[in-house]
Amino acid sequence: MNTRILAISGSLRFDSVNTALLRAAAAVSADDTWVELWCGLGAIPPFNEDGEHDTPASVADMRAAIAGADALLVSTPEYNGSIPGQLKNALDWASRPYGDSVLSGKLVGITSASPGDYGGAWAAEHLGKVLRTAGGQVLEPSFSLPLADQAFEPGTDVLRDPAHTAALTGLVSALQTAAQPALAVAN
Repeated sequence: MNTRILAISGSLRFDSVNTALLRAAAAVSADDTWVELWCGLGAIPPFNEDGEHDTPASVADMRAAIAGADALLVSTPEYNGSIPGQLKNALDWASRPYGDSVLSGKLVGITSASPGDYGGAWAAEHLGKVLRTAGGQVLEPSFSLPLADQAFEPGTDVLRDPAHTAALTGLVSALQTAAQPALAVAN
């Protein structure tokens, strides 16, 4: 049974280390696991509850992508000790309307990457809280990549440190394994 993991980067930057980390996750995934990078974060408008029933197309597309995935893998940078506003905004849209969230019961793995010594661990912790509050089933532990600006082989999405590759592979494998019972029930 193939597992479809939707990878969401919390960074809008083209050369983001968080997006590179998600591409690295796709590269280390098992043959029966498909990791798809979702690139629509920048198109999500500010959430306003007054307009939540007049859903913008970009939000509808994001919700459909999340709903169609067996699991999510979300990677966040750390801005001022927390997650970026645009990622939080997208998660707010995904969590609505109340009682009908596409995040409810969704299996989620968390990564973070930062040039700092702790790899965005505070942001990863905050992201887990937001996702759990929205009804997501957050897989523990998360994986934080420290010194991320130096962590990749130059010009590639290949991690230099085999321990980092092993930790990322372990997270993707655990996400794929945890998604298998849900896939068996769906089929």
